[in-house]
Formats: sequence, C-alpha cells, structure tokens
Amino acid sequence: MQDHVITQKSTRLFLYLGGFFITNALIAEFMGVKLFSLEQTLGMKPLDLHFFGNSFSFNLTAGVLLWPVVFVMTDIINEYYGPKGVRFLSYLTAALIAFAFFMFFGAIHLTPADFWVHSKAESGIPDLNVAYANIFGQGMGIIVASLTAFLIGQIVDVLVFHRIKRLTGEKYIWLRSTGSTLISQLIDSFIVLFIAFYIYPRVTNQPAAAQWSFSFVMTICVGNYIYKFIVALVLTPVIYWVHNGVEKYLGHQLAASMKEKAIKDD
Repeated sequence: MQDHVITQKSTRLFLYLGGFFITNALIAEFMGVKLFSLEQTLGMKPLDLHFFGNSFSFNLTAGVLLWPVVFVMTDIINEYYGPKGVRFLSYLTAALIAFAFFMFFGAIHLTPADFWVHSKAESGIPDLNVAYANIFGQGMGIIVASLTAFLIGQIVDVLVFHRIKRLTGEKYIWLRSTGSTLISQLIDSFIVLFIAFYIYPRVTNQPAAAQWSFSFVMTICVGNYIYKFIVALVLTPVIYWVHNGVEKYLGHQLAASMKEKAIKDD
C-alpha cells in the first residue's frame, strides 16, 4: 500500500524546512524595525570605522539576527530540492510578507478603543496607538526594498550554489553554502539600502533629510556586509550540523537520490 504523501520523509522534510524558512523571514521583516548596537550588546565600546569619508559603528536592525538563518535554510533546501524548491518557497514567502504588510496596514487604520490608547501611560507609553503604528507601519520604500532585495538575493544564492556544486560535486559543502551566501548577501545588502534610502526618497520627492547621500549609503552598506560576512563564516559549522541531521533523517539512499535530482533541476 502506497504511503500517503504527507508521511513521506522527503515531503515532511520540505514542510519542516519550508516552515522554518518562511517563519524566520516573516519575523525578521517585522523585528527589523528595531535598531541595536552590536558592540554595546556584547559589552564593548562602539567601534569607529571609516568608509567613504563617513564614520560607522555596528548599529544594525534586529532583523540581521535571523536573515543568516534564512540563507542557511536556502542552501539546505537547495541541496535536496534544487532551484525549483527554493524559488517556490521564495515567491511564497515574498507573497506572505506582502500580505502581512497589507494586514498590518489595515490594523493600523482601525479606530482604537478609547481605554486602550492610554492604558500603558503609567509604563511610559502615553499613546499605544501611535506606538503600534510606528512599530508595524514600515514605510513603502522599505517594504519595496526589502522584498526586492530578498527575491534577488534568493535567485543569486541559488545560481551561485549550483554553479559551485557542478564544479566541485559533493565535496566542499562549506564552499557552495558559504560562498553562495556571501555573494547573495553582498547584493542584498546594497539593494535594500539603495532602494529604501537613496532611490525611493528621490523618486517620491521626500524631504532632503530622508535622502541619504551616495557616500553615506555606501558606508552603511559596507558596514552591514562586514557583519554578514563574519556571521556567514561563523555559521559554517551549523551548515554541516544541519546537513548531517538531514542525511540521518532521510537515510543515505534517499538523500543521495534527492541530491542527484536537485543538481539536474536547473
């Protein structure tokens, strides 16, 4: 008797990886509204790096904590399900993120209950409705930039991953995983900031204060990529750990069959 599709290991694994992938991407989008000091969080004095004539310290969006996980998941999914699997999840994730932004936009414009607005005044929040709108109401420029950067980054990651694997075969998991992440994150880092803070404000004629200079955008891009570069290297052992876990779950024969099909799925 044939097993139901949901009981097949390959299907269940896709659901596990896909669910974790989508959840991390969604959470990263919305927690990214908070900026934090990496150095001070680690108990260090903020650095004073200089790029393109501007000073930079690691003041990052909280979303950077989860985006590296998304790219690790991308490479694992790519390994066993090929480009079609990654593209399917990437498009689905982008659609769900857009849907979530639309839902938050609707929620922000609901008329708040009178008692709720000032219910946290004693805790230092005089107007909960304003706080809610500012936390969840990310600007259209950031939404467009983040979705564009996400999709392009995913497409590049898939292409680079498979080009490296075709050259090296099953060897050097770290090279195809870390290498594809480093290249895709380089593109992602520059696209999101250029669209959100350089192109979009000029196209929409926003105030001069909202229009970052080219040199300042470059400074923030380079600083953010340095962080992502370091994290990608640090996460290399995690890739092997997840990869070994997947191999044990699937079994050698099924894993080998899936990887063989994935490499042909260009």
